[in-house]
Amino acid sequence: ALFSQKGDPRKFSDKLAGIDSVREAQGLCARALAARRQQAAWQHQQRMARLTRMLLAAFADIKRERGWVDMSDVEGAARRLLGDAELSGWLQQRLDARVRQLLVDEFQDTNPLQWQALYGWLSAYAGAGSGEAPRVFLVGDPKQSIYRFRRAEPQVFKAAQQFVVQGMGGSLLSCDHTRRCAIGVVDLLNRVMGEAQRNDAYAGYRTHTTESTEPGAALVLPQVPRPASGPANGGDEASGWRDSLVTPRLLPEDSLSAQEARQVADWIAAELGSGLQPGNFMVLSRKRERLGWLHQALSERGIPCEQPEKLDLAEHPAVQDIIALLDALVSTANDLSLARALRSPLFGLDDGALARVARLRRRAGLDAAEGADRQALSWWQTLQALADTDVAGSDDPAADAALAQAARTLRQWRAWLMHRPPHDALAAIYRDGDVLARYAQAVTDRQREGVRLALQAVLSQALAQDGGRFLSAYRFVRALKAGGIALPAAAHADAVQLLTIHGAKGLEADTVVLLDTDAPPPAAESMGVLVDWPGEAAEPRRFVFLASEKLPPACAQDLLAREQQARALEELNALYVALTRAGRRLVVSSIEPHRRGATASWLQRMEGHAVTLGAVPAAAPAVAAQMAGQGDTIVLDLPAWVPPVVDTNAEEADAPATPEDDTRTRIGLALHRLLQWVPTPAKGFAWQAHHEQAVAREFHLSTAQLREAARMAHAVLHGEAAWAWDADRLDRWHSEVDLWHEGQLLRIDRLVRRADTACWWVLDYKSAVHPERQAGLREQLWRYHRALAQTRPGEAIRLAFVNAEGRLIELS
Repeated sequence: ALFSQKGDPRKFSDKLAGIDSVREAQGLCARALAARRQQAAWQHQQRMARLTRMLLAAFADIKRERGWVDMSDVEGAARRLLGDAELSGWLQQRLDARVRQLLVDEFQDTNPLQWQALYGWLSAYAGAGSGEAPRVFLVGDPKQSIYRFRRAEPQVFKAAQQFVVQGMGGSLLSCDHTRRCAIGVVDLLNRVMGEAQRNDAYAGYRTHTTESTEPGAALVLPQVPRPASGPANGGDEASGWRDSLVTPRLLPEDSLSAQEARQVADWIAAELGSGLQPGNFMVLSRKRERLGWLHQALSERGIPCEQPEKLDLAEHPAVQDIIALLDALVSTANDLSLARALRSPLFGLDDGALARVARLRRRAGLDAAEGADRQALSWWQTLQALADTDVAGSDDPAADAALAQAARTLRQWRAWLMHRPPHDALAAIYRDGDVLARYAQAVTDRQREGVRLALQAVLSQALAQDGGRFLSAYRFVRALKAGGIALPAAAHADAVQLLTIHGAKGLEADTVVLLDTDAPPPAAESMGVLVDWPGEAAEPRRFVFLASEKLPPACAQDLLAREQQARALEELNALYVALTRAGRRLVVSSIEPHRRGATASWLQRMEGHAVTLGAVPAAAPAVAAQMAGQGDTIVLDLPAWVPPVVDTNAEEADAPATPEDDTRTRIGLALHRLLQWVPTPAKGFAWQAHHEQAVAREFHLSTAQLREAARMAHAVLHGEAAWAWDADRLDRWHSEVDLWHEGQLLRIDRLVRRADTACWWVLDYKSAVHPERQAGLREQLWRYHRALAQTRPGEAIRLAFVNAEGRLIELS
């Protein structure tokens, strides 16, 4: 009754009876609500602080265990070394002997921790005179500070300026003259930034001048209108049904982004038709997603473009084909990966061929014996059965012959992958399948170089992953799927550059196009942090975990206000960086926002000082054809290539697995995966439902098969070898240890060393009841012994199987 839904006091008429009592009650309730928010914030702070300490400790343990060092470790170590009273003197002497000139560029991107490390060194020379101190030159521009997400703060540069001038007797130099931007661009820059400064939204800006004599121009493209909201505008919702397998869901924002991209692409196409080159254009955006839409629109018009920023190798379509192939070769039950590999340029099969495989699989399932335990054949098994069959009498011999040839090729490739290092196997697959040539034929001329680089990068990654040592095919596939591997960019001197504003720092172009310049301000954040760390302070003054910015506690309101002010300042800094990339022309594009914010958008700041263009005509087909025709490949006739005969009976080639063999293999792999997740010590550990679901999904297990794998894992963990997970009885322990020995990859299931005897134990999990009776399995264990003995000469090593009943069977 006294407050609105947003928590604001309701307004009442002064003529209301008892208004003084009402307002007094409102005041009391407001104080009570503020106290409640403060108490909730205190509890949130305590909980998050405890959780964060635990997470940091766990992360530190993982880094220490795996030998990792991240940037935070480097910064912290540098600060301790240069700030420690005992170590800093020795280290500074070494620096004095080696460093006489110190230049730090882009200093506005320095965070407080980095400055404290540098200050720990340079502060020793404060007041020492110019004879002993090194010459220090700090270069930076607070107006280009746009890396607050990395904790870089403009105030750090200001603190460094003050120290160099006052503590080291240095000079402060300033430059507001540019050699890049045309007169029209600089005029727009001065108007926009000057107006912001007059409105107290910015500080420290001085009028810029330019060396250029080009008149230049600032242009505004027509704004993409936002359709009126309503069911008539939601295409999928209006029809009430969408085939999700063939029709992607199209959100309104996606549609507007696509329209903006098409308009910009049409404008660039028109400019290219007047004689300009693609390399004259740079397109900037706050978000990489917008660049993806423009990349598609430019490609549709035959205009070369590239995104030279960091892209993920695993996101490239050709690389995804290779990953699918390797996944299908490693996990033969993965039908989806195999289907993608067959459909890709690696084999070039069409949808009809894939449908043929599905029909053959269904037919084989109908012909199999009836029963509840009957397992459906995988696509791999279906193809391998076809490879060993005379297809001349089939109802479609041509299609079956192509499938049989693909099956024999896959069989050979799998043999290579299972018996060779991943790089060697992949190189053999590339040669045997003529992979680079197949993809070169499948893509356009302008895509060819990028596809080649991506495919070669997979080969290079096979050597770079884990240093190329002890890398199995399975681990290589997992590493590729995990992502985080940078895709090398194809260097095209004459292509439209698509960049985020952060990625464009230091770059320039004749014409710069800014996307999405009328975006509304971001919504209030939740579950974040506020840090109060002045540039001159040795450590933060406050670190606040904030649950919601909409309802901040009283103790953090001033800090949140300063944070929001810093964000607004960084937004203007990003605009400054974007404007100063343009050499001759700046072009502004926008979408009508769904709401207006309290602060002016980039478009609102610029549109009064730029020329608005008329409607942009669609790109003429002749322009697109002209661009697509540049750099056509010359085709030469070469002698016919005679493919080598694939020896499918080679000793290393695997025979097609029977359904029974494949089932036992998958259950065995599930057993190993479950045991791989067991920690040391294992006391109190139990596999949870998510463990079992992950195993069933990874190895395509039925409920009965999953129960069998879980039963065997429980027997191994709690059987005669249970001591192998007892930390009190061990001083070293490892699971799934890869070793290279005599040109072969070996994997030890469990390797531990007893603390009492200093003896190494090699444990091998087996689903068989009597693995010791099989000569091949015994020889495998002895190979483990020989490989380990080379790395641990003179140390005692013992070997044992652990069977599915939990028995420890030692080899003598």
